[in-house]
Amino acid sequence: MTDMIGWQFRNWRRGNTRYPYVLMLEPLHTCNLACIGCSPERYNGDLKDRLPLQDCLQAVDECGAPVVSICGGEPTIYPELSELVDAIIARKRHIYLCTNGLLLERYFKKGRPHKRLSINVHIDGMRATHDMVTDRAGVFDKAIEMIKEGKRLGYHVCTNTTIYRETNMDEIEEMCGFLQGIGVDGILISPGYHYEKLKENHFLFKNEVHEKFKRVLELSKKYRLYSTPLFLQFAAGQRDYPCTPWGNPTRTPKGWKGPCYLIEGGYYKTWQEFWTGVDWDYWEKRVDAKCQDCLMHSGFEPSVVRHLGASPRDLLTMAKWNFVA
Repeated sequence: MTDMIGWQFRNWRRGNTRYPYVLMLEPLHTCNLACIGCSPERYNGDLKDRLPLQDCLQAVDECGAPVVSICGGEPTIYPELSELVDAIIARKRHIYLCTNGLLLERYFKKGRPHKRLSINVHIDGMRATHDMVTDRAGVFDKAIEMIKEGKRLGYHVCTNTTIYRETNMDEIEEMCGFLQGIGVDGILISPGYHYEKLKENHFLFKNEVHEKFKRVLELSKKYRLYSTPLFLQFAAGQRDYPCTPWGNPTRTPKGWKGPCYLIEGGYYKTWQEFWTGVDWDYWEKRVDAKCQDCLMHSGFEPSVVRHLGASPRDLLTMAKWNFVA
């Protein structure tokens, strides 16, 4: 939090009104699963097409964001992962290493715990549901085994859950209690929104997101949820924000992806081409058909941050949340 505040202050002094908060770094589009909510783009890639280590680090340097989310694909398949993590930490960035957990022990054998590193394991419900979402039996048990092993080794471990149309919210509460009971440090819960039809119609329209996240907002009072209270109020339909598509820029094996992490608009070879080539004014307004049902944390958690100074009450709410967290 102090690093993020410092980053914002430096940009404020420079007069920057747009700057990245989190770099979404996808070193590869190769995965060992094909989950129901995942685009084929993110699990059909060939390992030989992965981003070279130096290109990954160049993206970290060019973007400048204090937080790097290493995603994909499945990052634990990336052969240079431990070197990548160490080099990002050496740059004094914070890392969320996003993984399905199946091959996490590969990283544990080469890596080491660090206060700037969080292992982020994807869990979409209890055993039957999670194995259904990942389309493979045994994935839940392996993920839980790796969460426990990560905690034993001294890692900071959190989880990420996507809410789909079929998601039973009673089960999500059961999952939160279970995960907190095995020592998970925090739980991120995100809506799967209806921007693209993948396999079957599992994604949510805006009104469906509001209904399910009213329950998530209540859960945040009992469990260690990483989503900010203001974002959860937004997802529950209790407040509104413009999008901040530039808050979480995405570097992929194909280039810098615009306009955002989810929407296929185009790929840019260089950071400068991306940063100056995307029509940010247009995408902030959420007028595009693909944006109508989007309430994703990647677009709106940055909006919470950049609009925070408009309300002393919101500042107090966030201060309390940070203190408790």
